[in-house]
Parts: sequence; structure tokens; C-alpha cells
Amino acid sequence: MTKSNMFKALVSGAALTALTAGGAFAQEVTLKLHQFLPAQANVPKLVLDVWADNVEEDSEGRIKVDRYASMALGGTPPELMDQAIDGIADVVWTVVGYTPGRFPTTEVFELPFMVEDAREASCAYWQMFEEHMKDGEFSDVKIVGTWVHGPGMFHTNEPVRVPSDLEGMKIRGGSRLVNNLLTRVGAEPVGMPVPAVSEALSKGVIDGTTIPWEVTYALKVPELVTNHTEFEGAALYNLTFVLAMNKDVYEGLSDENKAVIDANSGLEFSVFAGGTQADADGPARQVAVDLGNNIITVSEEEAKEWDAIVNPIYEEWASGMENGDALIEEAKTRMEQCGENMADIDTYGDS
Repeated sequence: MTKSNMFKALVSGAALTALTAGGAFAQEVTLKLHQFLPAQANVPKLVLDVWADNVEEDSEGRIKVDRYASMALGGTPPELMDQAIDGIADVVWTVVGYTPGRFPTTEVFELPFMVEDAREASCAYWQMFEEHMKDGEFSDVKIVGTWVHGPGMFHTNEPVRVPSDLEGMKIRGGSRLVNNLLTRVGAEPVGMPVPAVSEALSKGVIDGTTIPWEVTYALKVPELVTNHTEFEGAALYNLTFVLAMNKDVYEGLSDENKAVIDANSGLEFSVFAGGTQADADGPARQVAVDLGNNIITVSEEEAKEWDAIVNPIYEEWASGMENGDALIEEAKTRMEQCGENMADIDTYGDS
């Protein structure tokens, strides 16, 4: 046998061994994960890195996830969804409301005083995504997870307890419905992605911002303003998020690699993501406490004044949606049911 034939025989033997042992050659895939926050912020560190690490581990190294923070691949946060669709990035994490009106069904969880618990809402959001959005609004991407953050609130340079305190203040809003809310309570809404908040506050472009506690630490908000207004009971507002994957990239994976992505997608991951983000509120709040900042807590009774002013947003939103009222009732029912059945939902990452 010639050396050439010997080499061919060895290669053929190795191929046969690989096919016999694993059923197919191991597929090497590198996914580019793109998002808008610094790598050390809570969501990248506590949610996205956990997901990426699990995908790498579960695939036994066949899938590698390269993480690109702070829009390192270029573009702006509102462009992230199109980057996933167009293949500029393979996976993106984004605020759905950065593209106003494009994914309207998700806004049911952004209505004022709608959500009390991020885990329950993230659970209901995933269920309603599968029922109403998967083959419609999000048909161009593979959605890995859907979730909401903890309670949205105000962080301002002047104290805010009642709606009239916001009169004339320029407040950053993160979505169409939040900006609507701000207008109704007398503020001047300024739409901008969250990474722009720090500079806008430091330069006096805005007088305050709406964000949950957890992201304030990464943005140094407690160092830029000294007043924080939180609400007891249902949140003033919440924003919706998705972790989305390029559909062609997903479809091009081997069956075993698709199974890895599927195992790290869905209800359990969504509940984990929303719950983890909400749990990070406490440590971030403590930073403001330690700085001696003024934290105002609006009681549920006091919140009725706010609710009376912003509640017309429900009717306005519902009138612009097909079966809008039914979607609102479904979201409420599903959140309640998720709360009752939360103990039966497997913890993400558990074997």
C-alpha cells in the first residue's frame, strides 16, 4: 500500500469511528451575541453570560458564543432586532420598545400598573408569545426568551411624589407607552436608549429618567441624581425584552446543536431572566441608600392618583389592537395562573 493510500485509509477509519461514536461529525459553530450594555452590567453578567456559558457547556464545545457588549459590532440599540434578522449578529438582546409599534402585542406588559411580579409576567409573556406572536410579529427571528424587568420608577434631580411634581420636567422614557405615561403626568418625554442616560443626566439634557433599580448602578445614576421614586404594589411600568436569534443561523444548525439552543430557550429561561433582573434591584437600591439619596415610596393608596391619570392608556392601546381588551384580560389571567403554578416551573439550568 502506498503512503497516499495509507493516509486515505487512516482518514476513512477516523471518519468511521467518529460516525459510529457520535452519529455525525461534531459541528463547530461560533455565535455572535450583541447587546447594548457594558459587559459588567447586571443583565450581561447575570443573564446573558449564564445563557452563553450553558450553551457552550451543553454543546460540549461544539457551540462557542462570542459576546459583544456596548454595541461593539456597530449600530445603535434600536437597530439590534434588524441586526439579528439581517445576520449582522447571530443573537441579540434588546428592549422591544426601542422599535415603537413594531411588536405591539408585547406592550400589554408595559401598560401602567399592570405588572406586580417580574417572574409571573415573564412567564405569561412567553405563553402569549407562543400563542399570539411567534408566527406573527416575531416570525423573522428565532426567539430564545421573553421577559420583563422589575418595577420601573423615577430617578430625578428634584423630588417626585405626586404627578404634579413632574410638571415641565424632561424625563427619559424607554418606550412608546412610557412616553405616553410621561406626557399624561405633565412631564416632557425624551426618548433615548438606556446607554445614553448617564451623559444626558450629567449634561442637563434631561431632569430625570425612568429605569428600574438594577441598571442604575452600571449607569452611575445615584451619583447623578439624588431622588428616586418607587411604587408599592403594581409597578408604574415595565419594559419588555427578547433574546432573539437569526432564523437562518438556527435552521442551519445540526439537530444536536438545535437541541442545545432549544433546551436553553423558552419558559424556564424567560422566568429565570426576568426574575434575575428583578432580584438585582435590591443591591442597586442599596447603593443609593449608602449615598444618602432621597428615596420616596409611593404607597398603593397614593398611587391611585397616578393610576387615575394614566389609566386611559389602557383604552387607547386596546382600541389600536385587534382584540386588545381580550389581550389585557388574558395577560392578567396568565400572570395570576403563573403565580399559582410558579413552583411547578423548572429552574433554568437545573438538570
